[in-house]
Amino acid sequence: MFAIKLVKNLKLFLNESAGPMSIEIREVKNLKELKQFVKFPNQLYKNHPNYIPVIESQDIKTLSKSKNPAAQNCKTALWMAYKEGQPAGRIAGIIHQDFYYKWGKNYGRFGWMDFIEDFDVASALIETVENWAIENGVEALNGPLGFTDFDPEGLLVEGFDEMPTIIERYNYPYYGKYLEELGFTKHADWVEYEVKIPSALPEKVQRAAEFVINRYQLKVKKISKISDALPYIDQVFDIINNIYGLIYGFVPINKEISNFYLTRFAPLIDPDLVSIITDKDDKVVAFAVTMPSYTEVFKKAKGNALKLKWLLLKGEQHKTRTADMYFIGVRPEYNSKGVSAALFYEIGRSLIAKGYTKAETNLEYESNYAVRSLWDHFEHRQHKRRRCYLKFFISSTRTNDDI
Repeated sequence: MFAIKLVKNLKLFLNESAGPMSIEIREVKNLKELKQFVKFPNQLYKNHPNYIPVIESQDIKTLSKSKNPAAQNCKTALWMAYKEGQPAGRIAGIIHQDFYYKWGKNYGRFGWMDFIEDFDVASALIETVENWAIENGVEALNGPLGFTDFDPEGLLVEGFDEMPTIIERYNYPYYGKYLEELGFTKHADWVEYEVKIPSALPEKVQRAAEFVINRYQLKVKKISKISDALPYIDQVFDIINNIYGLIYGFVPINKEISNFYLTRFAPLIDPDLVSIITDKDDKVVAFAVTMPSYTEVFKKAKGNALKLKWLLLKGEQHKTRTADMYFIGVRPEYNSKGVSAALFYEIGRSLIAKGYTKAETNLEYESNYAVRSLWDHFEHRQHKRRRCYLKFFISSTRTNDDI
């Protein structure tokens, strides 16, 4: 007994002598720990001018399998890092069955990644998610990605002095540096543009829009309230699944998942900035969803859902002159018929009528030149870039791949 006690005392002495520099990784196991996981970036970036606080209750729902249908077909694990007993980082690991079935790629995902400026903390988190992924039989790790394209994705690598939109996240420049030091390489980039909205649309745009609408007997649906769009929602997501289906990392969106995300975003939608175009049989051929910029409103809410709701009731979102472009889609058989001109005309004149002076495009895949070239007709600047990384494990014989 004396020998055992001596060994225990020796271990305690050695641990204390090593100083309070140890890094501990703990898996999130309960709601209390999940709340701390969700709060961490709001604490890390507190008062940072370009950070948009996470609405904590929304992220808790997104990361809860019992609430988010997109998470139910995934194997997921969350971890927090602690240094000197204080929260120092977080990361999520995701193995997405729908991604595997669609793309045939045996990749794990990482997301919801944040950490203090400490390489050892970042390394411990990445090592944890890598080991977990390997134990679950995947051959590579890919990210940052979420459950769907409605979750934040990509790591900011350009534009650190720019404000993000609410569907993306700000991150410090050292994130990308650490990932590359840990063996991750660029797999895909998205670019973002700031587009100046003219005081009036060119007459040729109006003529082109009228010609297309008349030639193909199209109808522009007047959306005066959100309920006016509901009869077309299923068709809109059908187009999303078709045209976005070949875009990097996309996973199909079923009705249950679409309803989950609609519940989150519906209160933010301005019906005047939603455009739906149908054919003579009332079938949706094109749509666009643009919203007021909510960056300042979310900053004022400071992660609190009740405060956000109060700010929205006050109409704080109407003070902005910036619009955020979220989804634009044209049914494939209408791609070469100029329908996008009619779509842009309808959205453009609504933005002008409401006094918007610029628009944020959100993410565009860097090789999607068809969309990127649209901004050549306007004064614009490419001001942000986000990157998705990939790392194959040693057991894999592949070193490169495409999604």
